[in-house]
Amino acid sequence: MNFGDILTSAWGGVKSRRFRFVLNLIGILIGCAAVTGLISLTQGLSNSVTGQLQLFGPQNVMVIPGGMSTGQLTLGTLTYKDLGTIQKVPGVAVAAPIIANKVASYNVKGTTYRSQVFGINEDFVTLNKNAKIADGRALTRNDRGVVIIGANIAWPQSKDAPVLGVGDRITLTTKVGDQINTLTVRVIGVLEKTGASFGADLDNSLAMPLRDAQQFFGTGNEYSYILVGADSLDHVNTVAQAIKAKLGKGYNTITYESAMNMMNQVMGSIQAVLGGIAAISLIVAGIGIINTMTISVMERTKEIGVMKAIGAKSMNVLLIFLSEAILTGICGGIFGAAFGFVISGVVGSFISMAVEVSLPLGLLVVGFAVLTCVVSGIYPAWHAAKLNPVEALRSE
Repeated sequence: MNFGDILTSAWGGVKSRRFRFVLNLIGILIGCAAVTGLISLTQGLSNSVTGQLQLFGPQNVMVIPGGMSTGQLTLGTLTYKDLGTIQKVPGVAVAAPIIANKVASYNVKGTTYRSQVFGINEDFVTLNKNAKIADGRALTRNDRGVVIIGANIAWPQSKDAPVLGVGDRITLTTKVGDQINTLTVRVIGVLEKTGASFGADLDNSLAMPLRDAQQFFGTGNEYSYILVGADSLDHVNTVAQAIKAKLGKGYNTITYESAMNMMNQVMGSIQAVLGGIAAISLIVAGIGIINTMTISVMERTKEIGVMKAIGAKSMNVLLIFLSEAILTGICGGIFGAAFGFVISGVVGSFISMAVEVSLPLGLLVVGFAVLTCVVSGIYPAWHAAKLNPVEALRSE
């Protein structure tokens, strides 16, 4: 038998047992779809986080209060004195204190909204490349009683027309202890829609001058964190280490490099776990292939005897059954990979995250599906090839 005859016989065997072929195909398809879908989603998440870290800036250092000391979580505060200490560290070009994790409510045309509020100074927009002004202008040093609003604040998803725009005035209300504080502000800028950036969800936030935030929220001279810009890329790690040394225990620094390392570790673990879970589906499908191919050999014993009687060699029989397994793997892998990419795209659009459709991933999944089917089909194919033609012809 030549190669063409082997493929023809394999295809004939598949067509004559369509139902079993489809069952095997579904098993492989589910496993491949799970692999491609889950890995595409996690890769998309990784790309999204990496993009936000790029916007965070490779020359920036975030200084946050709190850290781990002798296995215990310690909480600290950043003050005006700490800001001065950071500004004196060699290699620091600019330091922007930020007040975060604050919430205020406001009323627009009879509807009450609640939003996160950040207190920033004019250096924040310079350091945070994600904070781009779509309309109006950024904060200046002398601004008071003004705010910059995120894209979702100006254009809530449930509204066709903008709720707020440049020049509008709103009255913010918040509770500090037992006291209700109010502050009337004017919108001077609207940010571009960017999604959550590193350290802040700018799309759903209001940003006001730092001094206004200190008075409005009663924080005094305490800051949530300080964003630092190094004078060059070569000095980032040195600046981060020097800041930690100057401030002492109870403080931590995050750089682009350290954040990327943490992100890669987390994403690597997630991909390994999800990939392992999806691989279990292929193993289960492989067991199903062993079962159905073994039954197929038993049913086709007389057919195998006829083939051997007319000159087919054991290797020919082995290749026929392995070809059927390979056809199952190729079809299941291709359809499964495509289905997984479609599902991941649907889920990604639902959660507003771009997934990565990777051709190498698809080819790898198809190859893994074929390998699974070949490994699963080796024993049934070997058993078929070893059948004695005389005993096979006698079987009913």
